[in-house]
Amino acid sequence: MKDISLKEAQKVIDSWINKFEEGYWPPLSMLAAMVEEVGELSRIINALEGYKKPKEDENLVNLEEELGDILFSLICIANYYKIDLNTSLINVIRKYNNRDIHRWTLKRKTEGNKKQMS
Repeated sequence: MKDISLKEAQKVIDSWINKFEEGYWPPLSMLAAMVEEVGELSRIINALEGYKKPKEDENLVNLEEELGDILFSLICIANYYKIDLNTSLINVIRKYNNRDIHRWTLKRKTEGNKKQMS
């Protein structure tokens, strides 16, 4: 599959879900599924960072797959509520940029940074 935008991803997932009689799960079930995926992500990160070694018989899938599972779950919830994630993301970036721009120390532009930016 080629690279797709959030808007396209929402359409692809909606089309896939609507192939089935069951359609979208109830919102709380979708949220529970997403929380389950986040738990699997936390397990992988704990193992990757060396904080909690996996059990001998534990088969941890890769980080990329877990992030994809979470994104799929999030898109299902957004589709259920007819939320355009592209617009949501743009709005939240604006919010953080306005609200938090002075919260942390901005990196100084160095001569090396200026050359890289050109």
